Amino acid sequence: MQDPLSTYSPRHMAFFEAMFAGFARRHMRALRLAAWGAPAAPPGPLVVYANHPSWWDGVAFMLLSRRLFPGRRMVIPMEAAALARYGFMRRLGVFGVERESARGAVTFLRVAEGVLAQGEMLWMNAPGRFADARERPVPIAPGLTRLPELAEGATFLPLALEYPFWSERKAEMLAAFGPPLPGAALRAMPRGEREAALATALAATMDRLAVDAIARDPARFRVLEQGREGMGGIYDLWRRGRAALTGRRFDPRHEHRPPPPSPGGPPAP
Repeated sequence: MQDPLSTYSPRHMAFFEAMFAGFARRHMRALRLAAWGAPAAPPGPLVVYANHPSWWDGVAFMLLSRRLFPGRRMVIPMEAAALARYGFMRRLGVFGVERESARGAVTFLRVAEGVLAQGEMLWMNAPGRFADARERPVPIAPGLTRLPELAEGATFLPLALEYPFWSERKAEMLAAFGPPLPGAALRAMPRGEREAALATALAATMDRLAVDAIARDPARFRVLEQGREGMGGIYDLWRRGRAALTGRRFDPRHEHRPPPPSPGGPPAP
């Protein structure tokens, strides 16, 4: 039986954290956490279960876990065939699971149980497959539904992810955590009700994040990672030079938002 904690390497994690952060800054405008969506989970074993809209979810897991849960180890299940192509991820707490097989289901549950018994974090995509952020009801993999039976002392924390394009050429990486669900309360439910409770909590978090995504207002978010804005390349070099010649401050953004009005005075120019 796999033990992802035995192959976990803090040195490798620190190296790849820097690599993933740099990659996100190059290809995303920013990683933004909703102002209302900071994680509120008690100490102890934690299951973060997220929707699965994009390939970028793994990068989001890495950055969010390191920024918001410093000092805690994260373990992630991954399709065994995919993990075979990215073997270095075993040093980051990733373990392989065979999809759509009884052996894969047993492996997931036993490894997850062992990780949570040690008080660590399990991060996983709830659907077990890619699923559009608008799909309802939110798919919940059977393994997640059964997990409270093996880890009633864990807290289950929904995480919504979305990657919209706003006004710049790069997409936004948006995230928000919902209210925590106690594992003991989930275990007390019949499996059908438990699956519905997990799905409802995740869908509510996704719906609330969608409202902020539609508003396209960065002020609704806290920036965890900031990428470079503007077109880049020769075009921005020309714009920067033109601004310098005219004595103006260069702003690479496509959209310019005016500052908020001064308290008790007229709007700022």
